[in-house]
Amino acid sequence: MWREVSGVLPNLVVDTTVLPPADRFAFWYALVAQETAPVHISSGHLDNFVAYAQAIDLGRIRMTSLRYPSLDAIRPTTLVRRAEADVYQIALPLTGRSTLIQDRTESTLEAAKHFTLLDTARPHVARHRADGPGLASTITVQIPHAALPLAPDRLHRLLATPMPSHLGVGGLLAHHLRSIAAHPEQFEPAQAESLGVVAVDLLTAALAQYLDIEDTLSPEARQTTLRARVVDFIDRHLDSNELSPGSVAAAHHISLRSLHRLFEAEATTVAELIRGKRLEQCRRDLGNPLLRQPVHVIAARWGFSDRAHFSRLFRAHYGRSPQEYRTGVARQNG
Repeated sequence: MWREVSGVLPNLVVDTTVLPPADRFAFWYALVAQETAPVHISSGHLDNFVAYAQAIDLGRIRMTSLRYPSLDAIRPTTLVRRAEADVYQIALPLTGRSTLIQDRTESTLEAAKHFTLLDTARPHVARHRADGPGLASTITVQIPHAALPLAPDRLHRLLATPMPSHLGVGGLLAHHLRSIAAHPEQFEPAQAESLGVVAVDLLTAALAQYLDIEDTLSPEARQTTLRARVVDFIDRHLDSNELSPGSVAAAHHISLRSLHRLFEAEATTVAELIRGKRLEQCRRDLGNPLLRQPVHVIAARWGFSDRAHFSRLFRAHYGRSPQEYRTGVARQNG
């Protein structure tokens, strides 16, 4: 059944296991028609269809995180004609294997390595297979045609084509979507629109990169892509003592002034971003019951060599000292 989650990004969660087994597939069938695009679904698990979904509104676009057993989905011309609006759909498989067919293009997407673009204004076929007895998992994003600033005839060439989701701008897009799907609670409702804009800009840049037409991108899309590259670089080098705004600027061949200008519209500076991400890593390590290292060792791993300075920063950020936080988490888990 649907359960609305409040206080975070506008989203709804569904879990078919709260329904009697005989009712689960019918509910899922109606869900897919409502949240993605109407399709005819067949599966070998109709008698007990265990599946989960979370739909998240991101302004003009809507993201849905899905887990489901192996199934086949067909969207014939008759269902296309019933559509109210023309919408593109990103398909990003996280586990399992997906074979997609649209406009005579057939491709198999490897989980965590590929994403593709479908056009719900055209018929398509999708075959999703889970790994063994488990469930397949996919992130889909619904984007109105008008929201993608690329010529439809160019995009038509990419329909059902596998594109890399583990490197390049496609990797940044996949990371952005996975982060939202995994932890929607880390974002405020007011951030939904900007998160959607970033997703569209990254998708536009990824498609343009694949089409080799990056020079046609708007300045805004280029800025979003560069900013995403910077954040990804910071995430991958948080444990480096060399990480600083200066090293970030040098790695991206821009001046320090240009780097600061890139984040002018954000709520944080680059230095604050690095510090905040490092503090969050420390918080996670302190809350890990399997990690019994002293506080100062954890702090040093994430770039805080001065114990007193780290303790002050941590208390200012989380309202408790590092040791108080660790003790509180241990009591909760005990």
